[in-house]
Amino acid sequence: MALVAERKSQLIDEYRQNDKDTGSPEIQIALLTERINQLTEHLKTHKKDQASRRGLLKMVGQRSSLLKYLTRLDRDRYLKIIQKLGLRK
Repeated sequence: MALVAERKSQLIDEYRQNDKDTGSPEIQIALLTERINQLTEHLKTHKKDQASRRGLLKMVGQRSSLLKYLTRLDRDRYLKIIQKLGLRK
């Protein structure tokens, strides 16, 4: 269920702040969101896969923590990332 290297590099290029940025909160949130979406699709077909469901919940919690951190750090960056990823309605 890991991300394909090409897709991961596309996400990093899209969300990075500068040329050497590979681990900013925006990138981490984007990567987690991509994995969460993949795992959600997996769980739609494999309803009894409880181990993957637990991993999904852990990823959602980690993304939530990163979003809270980004809110405290810079509210504008937070608003931009949730709008770009379509997380909040």
